[in-house]
Amino acid sequence: MDSGVQGGKAYGLLKSQQEEKLSSINEAFLTDPKFAEEEDLASKLETFKKKYMEFDLNNKGEIDMMGLKRMLEKMGLAKTHLELKKMISEVAGSASKDTISYHDFLNMMLGKRNAILKLILMFEGMGKEQEQKSVGPPTRKTFSDLP
Repeated sequence: MDSGVQGGKAYGLLKSQQEEKLSSINEAFLTDPKFAEEEDLASKLETFKKKYMEFDLNNKGEIDMMGLKRMLEKMGLAKTHLELKKMISEVAGSASKDTISYHDFLNMMLGKRNAILKLILMFEGMGKEQEQKSVGPPTRKTFSDLP
């Protein structure tokens, strides 16, 4: 498995270190009484972790302006510098912050506030699910459809 590519290996290591860090934050959220009522918390956290890692994280493992910009462009949503800044400060809870930490990200995803970024990610998630289903008129989910 020696590809001779140091970069790939280092990147893999960075990713796994990031993932460990994110997992430990997930653990903290799992034991947080504030989220004790949250349904399927563990699987939601797992999903959020994967989603967070899809962003290009900076060396601190946070989403910075470029990471956010690239992710949104991938989704076909180009945003202006100002819009990106607003999205970040909305999630980070402070206009002076220019990155979104995983902690902030989870608070956004689990919180009651509808940050713009949260709506975009939720919408994108729904879009993906719709694409996998058969083409045709959208069917409404009824309780009888549930497994």
